[in-house]
Amino acid sequence: MPKDSKGSKLIAQNKKAQHDYFIEETYQAGIELLGTEVKSLRAGKCNLKDSFVLVEGGEAMLEGLHISPYEFGNIFNKDPLRKRRLLLHKFEINKLRRASTADGYTIVPIRIYFQKSLVKVDIALAKGKKLYDKRDDIAKKDARREIEKEFKARNRNS
Repeated sequence: MPKDSKGSKLIAQNKKAQHDYFIEETYQAGIELLGTEVKSLRAGKCNLKDSFVLVEGGEAMLEGLHISPYEFGNIFNKDPLRKRRLLLHKFEINKLRRASTADGYTIVPIRIYFQKSLVKVDIALAKGKKLYDKRDDIAKKDARREIEKEFKARNRNS
């Protein structure tokens, strides 16, 4: 697993979130795990693709996160798609609840990683993009890629 400058090891990243949403604010949250789920995460067996966060009853719950069962875990393995509680401060949960009820806003996990020995999740308050916004982003990316290609070609010839 790659390490970043803060010494944390990346487990999984939700690249689709950047494409589908405008990221407004990000929060770092702990995650409540059971049984052999941490061992499975150490092996990198995690998928954030269709996951989202719901705030219900004063708690933030991560739904749709798939943590594959640990292969040596027998009866201690849990349901791979179960709801997992996120560990946030009460004022952060209240702020997220108020913001997510606004039209077009949702809470999505961006990445899951180890910070020292703890599993952390970066979640983001995000506003959904329209189809034309996605097309605009793709056009900008293509233009930037073309400019970089031209720049490399010019520097190689010089």
